[in-house]
Amino acid sequence: MPSLHEPKLISGNANLKLSSAVAKRMSIHRGTPVKLVSARVERFNDQEIFVEIHENVRGEDMFIIQSTSRPANDNLMELLIIADTLRRSSAGRITAVIPYFGYARQDRRSKARTPISAKLVANMVAQSGIERVLTMDLHAAQIQGFFDMPVDNLYASPIFALDVKHHFRDCMDEVMVISPDVGGVARARELAKRIDAPLAIVDKRREKAGEVAEMTVIGDVTGKRCIIVDDICDTAGTLVKAAEVLIDKGAAEVHAYITHGVMSGPAVERISNSVMKTLVLSDTIAPTPEVLAAPNIRIVPTAPIFAQAILNIWGGTSVSSLFDHETLEPLYETAYS
Repeated sequence: MPSLHEPKLISGNANLKLSSAVAKRMSIHRGTPVKLVSARVERFNDQEIFVEIHENVRGEDMFIIQSTSRPANDNLMELLIIADTLRRSSAGRITAVIPYFGYARQDRRSKARTPISAKLVANMVAQSGIERVLTMDLHAAQIQGFFDMPVDNLYASPIFALDVKHHFRDCMDEVMVISPDVGGVARARELAKRIDAPLAIVDKRREKAGEVAEMTVIGDVTGKRCIIVDDICDTAGTLVKAAEVLIDKGAAEVHAYITHGVMSGPAVERISNSVMKTLVLSDTIAPTPEVLAAPNIRIVPTAPIFAQAILNIWGGTSVSSLFDHETLEPLYETAYS
């Protein structure tokens, strides 16, 4: 049943630009101004986080926009403290919009005596008063089951499909989608299906965490414009090595589409010096000045899909409808017209 109250947005400090863009898009969709709730989210001298909301939120349908990206712990605590502030201020419903869900790579025990931190974070989110989560491209789909609440997991593949069809419109028959590992085949297959392209796999074997010992290409990439698709780019070591292997196997050129640009340490330098022609990132994580200055890195917006998803949640309508090309394309028509 649609809410009697207007949807209200509040933002942490992780990605204020995205939050403002979501508010702007919601204003366009609704034809009435939507602004971020006036609040103070700051730190004391000892780095304790303090939140003060300057508007009445009693009974309101509240949406907190906050990625738990670097610094992950600070941004996670901001999210939890904002939620607690809203709960104690009698907000009607609290939804956490987490474009990038940190700790998602710790979704299982990889070896003895290790944590399942994604489950711990899910418990903390629930205890803070949050009643629903909206996110994008969870690293592991089973994380949705860690929450005893509704979790809407949006996908970047429909956005990437629109971008690929626009930028490769004159050579779509030469495009091949590449999964950078066996575990990412489902994600790569989804994009390949949307753009009607063949699929190949780079099979990697690790000697230890963070180091790839060997890569093998499964499939013929000769003369193809290869598009590597993945959910996270951290230090970019694996991505750059995969691009080199593809070129060695006869690929004409290599591009990459990554949902979450963590871009730690030497990532930007590696990408800038790599054989990849372009790396396309979404803005679920606020790009650093170095990322924005890199000549072969491009950013695609997620505000249109998040804005519509928030409106659908508020209005009690389908979020999964945004997975369809026909539904999503009008939201991005200005970007690809």
